[in-house]
Amino acid sequence: MVTLAVIIGAHGIAGECRLKLFTDDLKAYPGIRAGGRDLRLLSLRHGANGAIARFDGVADRNAAELLRGTELSVPRSSLPALPPGEYYHIDLIGLPCVSDAGEPLGHVAAVENFGAGDVIEIARAGGGTFMVPMNTDAVPDWNGERLVVDAAFVA
Repeated sequence: MVTLAVIIGAHGIAGECRLKLFTDDLKAYPGIRAGGRDLRLLSLRHGANGAIARFDGVADRNAAELLRGTELSVPRSSLPALPPGEYYHIDLIGLPCVSDAGEPLGHVAAVENFGAGDVIEIARAGGGTFMVPMNTDAVPDWNGERLVVDAAFVA
């Protein structure tokens, strides 16, 4: 499952929920799972404090507040295919990492973005982590089986 949004609270008294979105178009995914149940999105708009959604069966503020912290997820298979060179964070996490000289480095533990582009965190097998930018200088090659890091970026 891939998390597309998190309910961060209620909005108003009619059961609307404030969302933190991790996608540009939540409406494109009809089969949203929320805490073990299906939720049907009725409407979505953008407000001053983030996205505001209405879900079928969430009729008042109390019901919306009970969903606070709930992740909204879809199966990985429902995500659209990407063009070459693009990736979903979920597809990188867990990939084994090797240097361009073939030395095992560990695995991708996380993908972060602090504003200047994605940065991958690599967890070493013996403990410890280091980070490298997810660009062609630092990561000259990757696929669904492994990620190659230029040795100049290995800490």
